[in-house]
Amino acid sequence: MATVAWAITHSVETNASPAFAWHYLTNIAKWDDPPAEFAFRRTVRHRVAWGHAVAGEVTPPNAATIEMSLDGAAPSFEWRFAGLADGRTRLTQQIVLKGEKADVYLSPVKAAFTANLPDGMNRLATAMANADRSRKSPSSD
Repeated sequence: MATVAWAITHSVETNASPAFAWHYLTNIAKWDDPPAEFAFRRTVRHRVAWGHAVAGEVTPPNAATIEMSLDGAAPSFEWRFAGLADGRTRLTQQIVLKGEKADVYLSPVKAAFTANLPDGMNRLATAMANADRSRKSPSSD
């Protein structure tokens, strides 16, 4: 097993239910993370200048991992979904960079995700909550 060169974990809570959060995040049409582009081609592919991603281990509705393959390095993105007592969901993403050439990618990967992970996850949590109609209270007319 390759040595981990770097890892970061971040969690957010969303008003979306756990089932909705799982279905939302596993719907590739909802993935919006410019400049990356996403498409299905028998596996999930994440087209960026430095690689592509495939679905790794998936344990519905609790966890899913997206794995990338770079020259001598392997970043992975593990998502975990935890139901909260009030019906909301805690989303946790762990990003890991490992491999014999991980040091080649360490600086740009660390800079990008350290700076952008919290805001990106907050945007995702808000989008999920806004889209989950079952969690909205009826409007009073």
